[in-house]
Parts: sequence; structure tokens; C-alpha cells
Amino acid sequence: MRLETLFSKQAILNRTKGDSIIWSIVIVLSLISLIAIYSSTGSLAYRMTGGHPEVYLVKRFGILIIGFFIIFAAHSVNYKVYRRFATAMLIVSALLLLYTLFFGVTLNAGSRWIKIPGVGVTFQTSDLAKLSLFVYLSAQLSSMQNNRGDFKQVCLRIFLPCLVICGLIAMANLSTALIIAACCGMLFFIGRIQFSYLLILGGALVILLLGVYNFSNRAATWKHRIEAFAAGADVEDGFQVKLGKVAIANGGVFGRGAGNSTQRNFLPHSYSDYIYSIIIEEYGLIGGSFVLLLYLLFLWRSIVIFRRCPYAFGAFLAVGLSFTLVFQALINMGVNVNLLPVTGLTLPLISKGGSSVWFTCLTIGIILSVSRFVNEMEGKKSKSKING
Repeated sequence: MRLETLFSKQAILNRTKGDSIIWSIVIVLSLISLIAIYSSTGSLAYRMTGGHPEVYLVKRFGILIIGFFIIFAAHSVNYKVYRRFATAMLIVSALLLLYTLFFGVTLNAGSRWIKIPGVGVTFQTSDLAKLSLFVYLSAQLSSMQNNRGDFKQVCLRIFLPCLVICGLIAMANLSTALIIAACCGMLFFIGRIQFSYLLILGGALVILLLGVYNFSNRAATWKHRIEAFAAGADVEDGFQVKLGKVAIANGGVFGRGAGNSTQRNFLPHSYSDYIYSIIIEEYGLIGGSFVLLLYLLFLWRSIVIFRRCPYAFGAFLAVGLSFTLVFQALINMGVNVNLLPVTGLTLPLISKGGSSVWFTCLTIGIILSVSRFVNEMEGKKSKSKING
């Protein structure tokens, strides 16, 4: 087959399978990302590139192109293949998390990143660990559906890996660990783990978090953020919280218009943690609500895939991975509108970043792989009924 035929528009469309609504959501979020990154990196471009924000626009476009190839490749693979590597990837993730704690790159007082030798690219090991954990848990839950009452097996095969990964991540990134723990709890509930077992897991998580609090060098930061949020005081991260509120107030219902944000020049991390505030300032309550709706629609479509998938592994995989992505988005938006304490979590697919976008794309690709399998299976059943 000729190369230009293989990569022609029609060939790509014919090979693109899975939930069409999820594909559309990803495309729309990517377009929003391009516009938001270009608009919010003005001050950063002034400091780093001599006032040329188009540098970050071109870079973001390249990151998204690679991301779409990752989605396409991941969705082309039968989702059952990922099960074969679940345990190995979980072990590798745990080792990388340990390495990160002692030898990782430290940014914002947290050691969360490692640098790939020879490439100079850094990535958060928690992104890989989160993905590996949910693939592993989905595999274990599906294989234990007839053995959920064995407390020892549930603890060893399901609870223990969850506690280990969450504990290692919590040492430097408590908010991510809490999201993962919450999503694991929901997945266990959907997987029909006994409620009494879940209460025991909750108690173990509390004890684990108390231990992390006593040993982590980030404990003071967590304490101050929670106290400041509860008291409404402008300390620590209060400056960016205050500017985020100003940006949202400026936006009103309809916004100031694309590229007309004023707070982007003053708001720290306006292109990452607080990009949602800039979106609201420029596109108003309507624009902010539209972004929220896109993430909720993504979750709904993933739940539809969960309900349609006849096999437990694929069903758990789709809903578990979608939980982590959408919950992170909801928490980021909650922080931006001051409903939650500052966490440092980015807005998936929209905030500035490289490796985090690619891991998000890999997550979406796996969900689409499950959807692709479901669609193909239902198509075969329809044909057999017609032929029969």
C-alpha cells in the first residue's frame, strides 16, 4: 500500500473508530487549548522569548499533534492487550515513584518529575502510576468478580497496590493522591467490593495520610493552604486566588473577548493552574460553563461505554480512567472559582504542558479502544441477526 494512500484523509477517517462524541470533545478541547495558551502566555513570552507568544502556540500545536497520534495508536490496539502489561507497569511505576522521591527534579518545593536522559524532557511519574494503577485494578476486579468475599485476596490484590501507589505519590503531591484514592473508591464500589471492606480501606488511607503528613516536607504547605482557604485569608497562595477572582469577575456573563484578558499579565500560572480563570475572563460564564459541559459529557459517554461493554475488564477500564480525568478537571475548576483550596492540578488537555498532555491522550486512547471494541461487537451482532 502506498504511503500517501495509507495516510490520506479518507484512510485516517476509515481507521478512526470508537465513540464519535468523545473524539469530538477531544478536538474541541484541543482547539480551546490552542486559543487559551496563546492568550495566557503573553507575560511568559515577554520574559522568555522576547514577547513572541506564537512560539508557545506552535509548540502547543506540535504537542497536540503528537497527542492525537498517541490517541490514534492507543485506540487501534485491542484494549485486552493492556491487561498483559498491567502488573509489570505497576511495578515499574512504583519504582519510578521511589526514584522520584530521592532523585527527582524539584519544582515548587515538590519532587514530582524525572528527566529522561539524553532527551531533556521531564515528566511526572504520578501520571504513569495513575494510568498503570487503574489498568491493574480493572484487571484484578474483573478476575475477582466471583471471589469478592475473600478479604485476604481483596487486600493483597486490590487494596495493597492502591495504598502503596497513593502513599508514594502523596509524599510530594497530596492532591493527586487524594484524587486517585477517591477514584479507586468509586471503582471498588462499582466493582461491588463489600462496603465493610471499603470502610476498612478508608481507615487505612486515613492512617497512611497521617503518616505521610508527619514525614513529608510538604506538610506545612498543605496545612497553610487549608487554613487559608477555611479562613478566607490572603496568605501563601492567596495572591493568585485573589487575582483569579478578579479575572472571573471581569468576565461576567459574556466575557471580555478573545485575547482581552488583563489578569493574564499578573496571575501566576495563568497558562496552567489558573487557565480556567482566564477562559472565564475572556469568554464569561457562558464559556466557562461550556468547558465544564464538555468534561461532564466526556464522563457521560464513558459511562455509556461502561454500560455497553459486555466484559468486566473493559467496563472497569473505561469508567475508572474517565473518573481520574474528569475529577481532575472538576477540582481544577473548583480551585479557580475558589470552591476548593489551591492544589496545583492542571486542566486536562487545556493547560500548558507536554508529557501530561500525552499521558492524558494515552488515557483517552485506551477508553476509545474499549468503545471501538464495543461498536465492532455490536456491529457483528447486528449483521448476524440480519443474516439469520
